[in-house]
Amino acid sequence: MPFKVYAISIFSAKSGAGNKDKTTKNLIKPAMAEYARIEFRSSPPLFSKKMNIANDAGELVKDIGGLVTLPDVYLRINQLVEDPQSRIEDIAKVISQDPSFTVRLLRVANSALYGRSSTVDTVPKAVAMIGFSQIRNLALSMSAASSFAGLPNDLVSMRNFWRHSLLCALASRHLAKTARRCDPDALFTAGLLHDIGELVIFNRLPQQAHDALLMVLDSQDELPIYQAERRVIGFDHSAVGGELARLWKLPVLLEECIAHHHDIANTRHYPRETALVHIANIVALMAELDTLDLTDVPPIDPLAWTITGLDEEVVTEVARGAQAEFGEAEKLFLDAL
Repeated sequence: MPFKVYAISIFSAKSGAGNKDKTTKNLIKPAMAEYARIEFRSSPPLFSKKMNIANDAGELVKDIGGLVTLPDVYLRINQLVEDPQSRIEDIAKVISQDPSFTVRLLRVANSALYGRSSTVDTVPKAVAMIGFSQIRNLALSMSAASSFAGLPNDLVSMRNFWRHSLLCALASRHLAKTARRCDPDALFTAGLLHDIGELVIFNRLPQQAHDALLMVLDSQDELPIYQAERRVIGFDHSAVGGELARLWKLPVLLEECIAHHHDIANTRHYPRETALVHIANIVALMAELDTLDLTDVPPIDPLAWTITGLDEEVVTEVARGAQAEFGEAEKLFLDAL
């Protein structure tokens, strides 16, 4: 069956400093769908040589702490969650010391995402209702977009990037509920953060990111973007994201979902959760393109269906569910943009 194609406008540069040429690609293949949200806004600067896949994903993130940092409220909550002696009152006290986070937490707790019949009007009640680990995930999710504000790039629209990430988060949450035996809130956070490695690459290796995109456009064999990144750079955005998750000492579940959402066979501890994020990533693309046709997007790894016990019949409900929830979720999680 022939693949459908989509239009995307990108800006590319001809060789020579300051010589910019706007190029419109009118036919985009499904392999390109993952980057259909990206608009090259300016000519990327030239960068240095290709790096080695063995260790340079880690090298790329090791000194990034000055640009991208986890919020203090998350770090303090994380310490308490890891302490078995912590009480609801301890976490509530930490949260209450951050008025902005407190307001946003109560908004989320009272939103349709949780569907509570009674109003949650205090922080202790929110912590008791949502749970310790879920509060930690929410602290990370609600600060994700603002945390990466210190990692600017001249290649992509941050709003478009986070739009896809949020749709993936919502789809991951839906899939976790359908598959059962998975934490929907943890999967939401994993989906939201699954592509954070892209932002590092766009900031640190803009020319290579540009070249990888063009390689996909020019390929005859539906080359996936992550494979183009490996050919051009030597590693892909999932490897970079995984290294960043390790640097931040995020929970192993999040680390594996970020690092292996394109190669779920290599997941060691959380294959089910990683497979769900892999599926959610593709469903999010479908939601963005407003299509229910799986031939419009990159293929879902058959192993994902085997691991999760799900099948393609879930796609329509999950895609439509993510679309329906996006408006409210955007106000809750992306209001910093």
